[in-house]
Amino acid sequence: MTRNSPDPPAPPPAPSRVLAGKTVLVTGAARRVGASIARVLHGAGANLALHYRSSAADAARLAAELAAARPDSVRLVQCDLLDVAQHAALIGATLEAFGGLDILVNNASTFYPTPVGEIAETEWDDLIGTNLKAPLFLTQAAASALHARGGLIINLADIHGMRPLRRYPVYSVAKAGLIMLTRALARELGPHVRVNAVAPGPVMWPEDGLDPALEAKIIERTALKRTGSALDVARACLYFAADAPYVTGQVLAVDGGRSIGW
Repeated sequence: MTRNSPDPPAPPPAPSRVLAGKTVLVTGAARRVGASIARVLHGAGANLALHYRSSAADAARLAAELAAARPDSVRLVQCDLLDVAQHAALIGATLEAFGGLDILVNNASTFYPTPVGEIAETEWDDLIGTNLKAPLFLTQAAASALHARGGLIINLADIHGMRPLRRYPVYSVAKAGLIMLTRALARELGPHVRVNAVAPGPVMWPEDGLDPALEAKIIERTALKRTGSALDVARACLYFAADAPYVTGQVLAVDGGRSIGW
């Protein structure tokens, strides 16, 4: 290096701290995929607002686990996302705790079958509400805070928002709407806010189980011939958060090739 050479650039942050100083709100964070996303983003250095609706005990255990690793980095925020009037308070609690909001992860979801001929209006309201209406209105409540930080929205979609799942028409429609909402919001909120989606495939079976023959059939139709994990989804979220500053309006399938092997 010559005397007149500029100072070398500062080294990039260590991968484990790449989100240091960032604040993330994860909806439905107490359990399953939401908890895995929370752990991975927290492990990358982010402060977390962990949203839950009714899983208070699970949320408290997760918050204690993360706070033990890094004190004063986690806040619990309770909200019924179907009540849009509560969204402003949810965002306000996050801002009060950490002073800003950089990333909103719309993960909260409901999932259950609704065979045609048996669909109740309450099921429509619930599935569309949690999977499509809540992400839209929560984004609207968070938009100005995200704009101020050059923020990011990550929507948790589903490969069945692109190809419908038999016996789950309302869920499939809701996730299809979320995929279009992702693209529409990327246009509406750019250039200051990026909006992307992760579309999981077979990464976690339903909690009430699935017919073993159907599980085997689904696995056989994936290119990788195996299931994934919640961690695979969380890593995709970390990619959008840490390594994709020029990516917006995109949907990343995390499905082991299921969507190409139907």
